[in-house]
Amino acid sequence: MKCAVLLACTLLAAGCKGRAQQAPQQEGVPVTVAQVQKKTVPQQVTAIGTVEPMQTVQVRTQISGTLTGVHFREGQEVKRDDLLFTIDPRPYQAALAQAQRAVARDRAKLTDAESNALTLTELAKKEYVAERQAESARADAASLKATVAADEAAVEQAKLNLAYCTIRSPVTGRTGSVLVHAGNVVKANDVPLVVIDQVQPIYVAFAVPERVLPQIRARAGEQLAVTARLSDQRPGEVPEAGAIRGEAERGVLTFVDNAVNSTTGTIMLKATFENKDERLWPGSFAMATLTLGEIRDATVAPSQAVQRGQQGQYVFVVKQDGTVESRPVTVSLQDERQAVIEKGLAPGEIVVTDGQLRLAPGSRVQVKGAAAGSGS
Repeated sequence: MKCAVLLACTLLAAGCKGRAQQAPQQEGVPVTVAQVQKKTVPQQVTAIGTVEPMQTVQVRTQISGTLTGVHFREGQEVKRDDLLFTIDPRPYQAALAQAQRAVARDRAKLTDAESNALTLTELAKKEYVAERQAESARADAASLKATVAADEAAVEQAKLNLAYCTIRSPVTGRTGSVLVHAGNVVKANDVPLVVIDQVQPIYVAFAVPERVLPQIRARAGEQLAVTARLSDQRPGEVPEAGAIRGEAERGVLTFVDNAVNSTTGTIMLKATFENKDERLWPGSFAMATLTLGEIRDATVAPSQAVQRGQQGQYVFVVKQDGTVESRPVTVSLQDERQAVIEKGLAPGEIVVTDGQLRLAPGSRVQVKGAAAGSGS
């Protein structure tokens, strides 16, 4: 009997010890939380855009000849009227000299013809010669006067052709590859010699849904702010050595297309940026954010708290007893940092921002670190 009682006590003690060891397993799921806030947030639209030069100029020659000089480096920044190319001027210098000699010759002939016409006109009045002879002399003088005018025009054309032997930059911008090198014979209006892109200022073109067009048009007289961030940047990103990639360029909306794209349901916009540091480069992709206004007293939660399920968007709300409930929400505006909650949450409530995969309605949670808020 004593052995049976001792065995029973041993088993009871072992059972109590086992339950004691299982007790820590009842701890909550570790999660990160944040408090829902009420604040004023900007009403913004974000879209992927493309950086475009303000102007793109294909530099071509307007005369034919031998290219004798290239006066810039590929990729160099040039200013308006900087010398780019020279073409052998000797044929055009000779043509100018020939045209000038033709002017001098025909002016001398004109002087003689005018004098002869004047003399014959006076003699015709005295009936010493026939009137027909005087008229012919006057016609010859008028013809030579027109010839001199044509010669003078030829001189101007020769001067212009000679000026075309030096090709200067029509805009301030950055050059691309040299497409025709010194020593080649070029033809008028043939292939481009170089392409120049104006990068200061510069455009970012992006498309937004047509539903925001009325808001844009309502503020047509204002300069709507636009920020642009290269597509591989993220807010708060630590810049690389020698780089300032974490900052966004700031510009203004300067162009709204005159028609909505019926295929995509979007409208094309362009914003202008000073681009003093040339961080926006033609052809690169950028995240453009257009600010349309402000939403006052908005209910705001971190974007990480909003989940998407079969029934729509929802969040896990931490209750006072340490458990969570799944609550459907309606999001009116969202970016990568915060979401404006139109329905489903109230300021001051606590929502889960990390660890949702291990949660179910009624799960107990253990807060491992509270977020500072929904971010600014």
